[in-house]
Amino acid sequence: MKKNVLIIGAGGVAQVVAHKCAQHNDVLGDIHIASRTASKCQSIIDSIHEKKNLKEQGVLEGHALDATDVDATAALIEKTGCQIVINVGSAFINMPVMSACIKTGVAYLDTAIHEEQDKICETPPWYANYEWKRREECEAAGTTAILGVGFDPGVVNAYAKLAVEDYFDKIDSIDIIDINAGSHGKYFATNFDPEINFREFTGTVYSWQDSKWQANKMFEVKKIWDMPVVGESQTFMTGHDEVHSLSQNLDVPNVRFWMGFGDHYVNVFTVLKNIGLLSEKPVTTAEGLEVVPLKVVKACLPDPSSLAPDYTGKTCIGDLVKGTKDGKETEVLIYNVADHKDAYNEVGSQGISYTAGVPPVAAAMLIATGEWDVKKMANVEELPSKPFLNLLNGMGLPTRIKDANGDRALDFS
Repeated sequence: MKKNVLIIGAGGVAQVVAHKCAQHNDVLGDIHIASRTASKCQSIIDSIHEKKNLKEQGVLEGHALDATDVDATAALIEKTGCQIVINVGSAFINMPVMSACIKTGVAYLDTAIHEEQDKICETPPWYANYEWKRREECEAAGTTAILGVGFDPGVVNAYAKLAVEDYFDKIDSIDIIDINAGSHGKYFATNFDPEINFREFTGTVYSWQDSKWQANKMFEVKKIWDMPVVGESQTFMTGHDEVHSLSQNLDVPNVRFWMGFGDHYVNVFTVLKNIGLLSEKPVTTAEGLEVVPLKVVKACLPDPSSLAPDYTGKTCIGDLVKGTKDGKETEVLIYNVADHKDAYNEVGSQGISYTAGVPPVAAAMLIATGEWDVKKMANVEELPSKPFLNLLNGMGLPTRIKDANGDRALDFS
């Protein structure tokens, strides 16, 4: 068994990860949180004690760390005796953190693809640009590296694998639909790091259609979906991590990702983009100051973690899968509904952070018990889905299914 967890990052998702690790420290052991700013780690630790989320007495410590420094991260891993690293810091640090894990022989988990500061929307499949190039390195070192194990990517990949395993003989299409029907009460804000959020939407939208890549512009392809609980919602086809791995790992000719956006978000985003405020390229002000417009916008917007206290409403995220079973056309929606207020009451975070932060802890528990300790690199759809979804059922993210037999909870126990 592997024990003792190092959480890298101290934002809203890291807060959820830390709380959930604390709730399961009987399995996961010591919990360490590392960030550039030690006070942010301490704030998370204080919130865990405040909500009495530590299941049993144990180590809960914060550390200052520059995670771009491979040697410093490796030294902290060795000092703390951590055998599982959950990386929920910026997507810019994935590669150095993975290097530290390979160097020290510990398991690595993340929730999004690696990105470089000066590159936006690289050509697909994104995982092949960085992570997949290190498959042999991970396997040679016996390092378990589970990629993209948040909700989307992550849980939706497990939903796709479940569909392959149990509900279809042949799948024609997977449409991943992400609806946030909640309200944070701010004029404009993003639900996670604004810099990462905007970078997703300023480049080319890639989808996998007819077994090849199709390129579109952001907000070019629109569709209304009628989803459980949240009802009809406006969405736009968007490029996303899981499209890139599912298209390569599952024999499915059509994989698309749809994200819900209201007209207000689209309008504000469009203005910011058109006047150059979402650019990652430095500009020089009249006073001679060199600034990156995207970073200035990020500094002006609310911290996503600050949205949690007043957030209301629900999210609905799932896979609509179409294909054939026993010679008949079949359609299945596998999904989850989460509540922003419930998330805040439990762990002090909003629902978007909650859906992203709970899954890597479930994955860490499966590594701790050996079920997912595969000693190599893997995306979620390459792993058994049911142990993962079974844990999530008991951790606040229950899976439901809607098909010809009705709408019901799925029990994997």
